[in-house]
Amino acid sequence: MRVWWSASRKLVYDCIVTAILWTFYILGFLFWLSPLYLFAFFFSARREEAFQGLNHRLHRSFFSLLRILVPNVTWRIADEVKALRSSLILANHLSFLDPILFVSLFERQKTIVKSDYFRFPVFGWILKKSGYVPSVAEGPFTVGMIDQIKNMKDYLASGGNCFIFPEGTRSRDRRLGAFDRGAFKIARLCQATPIRVVLIRNTHRLFPPDRFLFNTGGEYVIDVELAGSLEPNYQDDLFSLSALMADARLLMERESGFGAK
Repeated sequence: MRVWWSASRKLVYDCIVTAILWTFYILGFLFWLSPLYLFAFFFSARREEAFQGLNHRLHRSFFSLLRILVPNVTWRIADEVKALRSSLILANHLSFLDPILFVSLFERQKTIVKSDYFRFPVFGWILKKSGYVPSVAEGPFTVGMIDQIKNMKDYLASGGNCFIFPEGTRSRDRRLGAFDRGAFKIARLCQATPIRVVLIRNTHRLFPPDRFLFNTGGEYVIDVELAGSLEPNYQDDLFSLSALMADARLLMERESGFGAK
């Protein structure tokens, strides 16, 4: 009986926390930031940077609220990760929280976003104006993807970060899935060096894949740390995407102990 009561209380609190957080998230977009997005669209000389800065502020506020509502979880974000600039960042992917966590860490940020999200009213427009890259280069997304990748080298040189999850989807068992070549093609096209490899731990415990509710129980640490850097020589006759992918996987596996599927 006591176990059932404890589980019931936890489920109720999971529901309350989830409702508060996603309500804050949605209303923040629609009512808090919408006027600022419109102002940036019409009056900012650096529109894309302004949109990214607004995204950063919303997500930083979201995680501040999350920490208040779930105080039993400790967040340990390495200073060297927070300090990253002008970097192409590769990271493992455990939870829906991972990409929005990176947006909260970097004021200037780009990433690859599922193309379907660009079709959503308002939200898709914000993604486009923020300079995010659609995941599929077909139909109406072809020009957008080509333009963003073409400008990526200058964007990185100016101090912006681009973070990519080379697995392409969230891991269901913490082990590294197969890497998609797309992230590494982007690295080669924009001559990105060094490439930063970042490790994320335990976000899946707070917001598991395939579950809508936050899991507010348990005490653990969510870690985000720099695993290392890769410095590919794209002009070398021996350079290959396959070798770069293997190096990135080896570094991530060695530092994390996740292993492969």
